Amino acid sequence: MTARLGLGLARGVSGVGNRAAAYTLRPFSAEPKVLFGQYLANARNTEMLFDSIGDGKEVLTKEEVQAFLEDVKPFIRPEALDEIEAKAAGECLNREYFKKWLVLATRFDSQRNSKMAKYYGMLGEQSGAVHKEPKSWNESTMAQNLRRMQYAVRGQVVMKAETLMAEGKEIIFTNIGNPHSVGQKPITFYRQVLALCDLPPQYGVDHPEASKMFPADVIARAREMQDAIGGSGTGAYTGSQGVLKFRQDIASFIEARDGQPCLPGNIFMTNGASSGIQAILTGLIADMNDAVMIPIPQYPIYSALIALLGGRQVGYELDESKGWSVSTETLKAQLDKAEAEGLRVKALAMINPGNPTGQVLSEEDVFTICKFCCANGIVLLSDEVYQRNVYAPGKQFHSAKKVAMERESELRNLQLVSFHSTSKGLIGECGRRGGYMELYNIDTFVQTQIYKLASAGLCSGVNGQIMTSLMVKGPEEGGESFDLFIKEESEIMESMKRKAKMLVKGLNEIDGIDCEDAEGAMYAFPRIQIPQKAIDAARKKKQSPDTLYAISLLEDTGLCVVPASGFGQADGRIGFRTTFLPPDDVMEGAVEDFKRHHEKFCEQYA
Repeated sequence: MTARLGLGLARGVSGVGNRAAAYTLRPFSAEPKVLFGQYLANARNTEMLFDSIGDGKEVLTKEEVQAFLEDVKPFIRPEALDEIEAKAAGECLNREYFKKWLVLATRFDSQRNSKMAKYYGMLGEQSGAVHKEPKSWNESTMAQNLRRMQYAVRGQVVMKAETLMAEGKEIIFTNIGNPHSVGQKPITFYRQVLALCDLPPQYGVDHPEASKMFPADVIARAREMQDAIGGSGTGAYTGSQGVLKFRQDIASFIEARDGQPCLPGNIFMTNGASSGIQAILTGLIADMNDAVMIPIPQYPIYSALIALLGGRQVGYELDESKGWSVSTETLKAQLDKAEAEGLRVKALAMINPGNPTGQVLSEEDVFTICKFCCANGIVLLSDEVYQRNVYAPGKQFHSAKKVAMERESELRNLQLVSFHSTSKGLIGECGRRGGYMELYNIDTFVQTQIYKLASAGLCSGVNGQIMTSLMVKGPEEGGESFDLFIKEESEIMESMKRKAKMLVKGLNEIDGIDCEDAEGAMYAFPRIQIPQKAIDAARKKKQSPDTLYAISLLEDTGLCVVPASGFGQADGRIGFRTTFLPPDDVMEGAVEDFKRHHEKFCEQYA
């Protein structure tokens, strides 16, 4: 029981940190302990928790409250403890009061930062909530899974950056993989075809002057796409899985990439990879004991969605000293631990190339993960959105499906869902929200239910579907657009390679900063060494040390990065994630700013 509560607490409450792993609960009532651990993990079963404390009574005695608090004190905010102990000392407590107190006592500190408070204050003026009477739908009655969900990439540091920008400070946003926002130019062929697809034929592909404004292959592709979409155009719903012709384009792309067959019926077009991941997790997580294994560090969409859907996350740590690799021993140890705590591990997320870590898995690495999932009946969620972003010499992308099909004798029972997106690669069309997922060897009935879920959303955005088709099927060699297309892609790729090398080299030349090579994706994930006084200062401010560092960096230089703690990291590690997407001259200046700030920060807290 102790271990079960420990897992629920380890990443569930701000300020708990490593205490959950070290703290041993004294036995009082097994049921409240388990329920409290589940509550902290996913905010569910609050009523069962309260029933277990006071035997369902409407009023809790001083002794009942004290018995409960005795073993959960380390996981409650100190100021909240003072309040409840003072209250319980003088009177019995109403269940509803105790419930509201517990919600506030275990909330994340980051949800009361100044930016959120400012937004909260604006709502009275800008929304319909103009009446001041208490609302029945409020902080304690709302879905607690949503309240507790966090998304670090747009968290506290980014909110601070937006405030500073509004005050006139120049900010360089390196917190998120959003290429066009920091200067990457859109690829001409994509935008031309998209423009013609949106225009009614008489103003676009059939206009008598069209050939003077657009290359012939652009007009032909747009006409083909309009025919595939149908006469209603881009403003109408498509089929739930996406336009059939576009799914056929995706299937052809996968077949060419992997040398293996792909069926359009297994392709679901999605609003970026994120909506596909959410759909699959929705179909996987049935109750609060269902768990998903995620890499640590991880991209926060996984922890956020698992929390939102009421599941449990089981982290498997990547080994930074070995280029962010993972071993079968690590995976097995985490699975055994989770099962011993009564959890059902239903899926495992693999991000390749890695985000935030930037590693590119070898074929054998991918096989190791596939084999582990196959042997344990675990569905593999293969996040492959950075498959074009491979920069390191000698490295190449290996899809999970290709590995599974080429080694089918060993991986016959692997259940796999793969994700891809128009937001990354060399296309960088984040705002189009285009992407797809492929279901491979998934139970037929389950696939019908995923289709039902897609049908409930009617369809993914049509512009995103168009962009996804363009991503997997560019202009044909010999066409008017081909040479310019290759030139634009090559310039983006060479720029990425150059900046990845420049940034990592520059960071490693700073005393106190170490960074593994950025083999792929769009990020560097350095670890930093800072003085103990800085760590103590962060603790006083109820911040993680890397949040203190990131805010200091932002205020001093205008560089907006994400604290590494938002992605998860090894105990005692301090670091941040930064992209290398801004233009070359900006990145050169950023490297200098990283060095100047780090030296200044360390001197300040020496």
